[in-house]
Amino acid sequence: MSAGWFRRRFLPGGPGGPLPAAPRSPRPRASPVPYRRPRFLRGSASGPAAPDGPRRPDARPVRCPARGRALPWNAGYAEIINAEKSEFNEDQAACGKLSIRRCEFGPEEDQEWLTLCPEEFLTGHYWALFDGHGGPAAAILAANTLHSCLRRQLEAIGEGMVATPPPMHLSGRCVCPSDPQFVEEKGIRTEDLVIGALENAFQECDEVIRRELEASGQVGGCTALVAVSLKGKLYVANAGDSRAILVRRDEVQPLSSEFTPETERQRIQQLAFVYPELLADEFTRLEFPRRLKGDDLGQKVLFRDYYMSGWSYKCVEKSDLKYPLIHGQGRQVTVLDLDQLELQEEDVVVMATDGLWDVLSNEQVAQLVRSFLPGNREDPHRFSELAKMLIHSTQAKDGSPTGEEQVSYDDVSVFVIPLYSQSQGSSGH
Repeated sequence: MSAGWFRRRFLPGGPGGPLPAAPRSPRPRASPVPYRRPRFLRGSASGPAAPDGPRRPDARPVRCPARGRALPWNAGYAEIINAEKSEFNEDQAACGKLSIRRCEFGPEEDQEWLTLCPEEFLTGHYWALFDGHGGPAAAILAANTLHSCLRRQLEAIGEGMVATPPPMHLSGRCVCPSDPQFVEEKGIRTEDLVIGALENAFQECDEVIRRELEASGQVGGCTALVAVSLKGKLYVANAGDSRAILVRRDEVQPLSSEFTPETERQRIQQLAFVYPELLADEFTRLEFPRRLKGDDLGQKVLFRDYYMSGWSYKCVEKSDLKYPLIHGQGRQVTVLDLDQLELQEEDVVVMATDGLWDVLSNEQVAQLVRSFLPGNREDPHRFSELAKMLIHSTQAKDGSPTGEEQVSYDDVSVFVIPLYSQSQGSSGH
């Protein structure tokens, strides 16, 4: 994708007019979203590529939020564009507060949701990184879409998140006296509903991106790495080759996997999705805690599909009463219980796109974190400064903090999320 082509699509009024007329297929329509950097970078200045010494001719500026702009949990952020691989940064980032409202039933038990209560039901926070492939279009769409998809998915299961264990029927109706036992035997917990909401949000966002790119005649894709704090837990979901790690005083814990294998359950369910004729009109590919009955028709019950390891709720249709194709349990989202970790002041989560991990290992990043934070406790902007230092260590040709000469020529985006202060009152997050 050329810089001129992208400028015409994403920067209205930018230099470079339309291409001269020539026999060719119709030009794609303009992208539905313009090219831009994350909103929280507005008003920020670009720092030099190296922390000390004169700026090299080939140095690339590092950007981080303006000093007066605080991110959720006082998280730090920094980014650097690729080494002229293209004119535009294909990484995107987003973060903010999640305000989840309660859904209310209508006067009839089996009536669909009527409204959302105006007051907040639950609150959480959200950090996300997206690395575009084949241009930044998909990453821009994801950065503008995924958080809304996630909020809708969480609001749809709100009542299920406050019950322990989650009810078989979202309305609380008990069709089978043994429903709580079936849910318990499946090991379904509240966090499984959040995992299912994340997976459904990924699926919904993927469909939005596909439609928008097709409508504008564009191609491309993106990775997605997301951290969500909710009810004292931190959920980390990943699709692609970005990475998140938990750095503590004496350990490093990977929170994501670049290549997560599909479970056997998901593989079989996906085959049934692609080739429904294999079901011979006798099975349902969806999984439920128990086989459904006629009395379940029209009710919202727990389920999961081939792309889910968590759980969600759906309205039971007649086709769902068929014999279940598969049973099983898998997990693709990492969950940290902040109350159980006995966190220390320098414990952080580092999220970054692959430009960082191409040249730094988990252990090297942990070493840099441990060497930087203890000596900068009084700096209120230390987490963004740490994010900048991590980026400096990927582009310094000499004087690298790791003592090695290594350069990443890819885009690099880094979040550093401190955990300690939040663990002191995590029940409200």
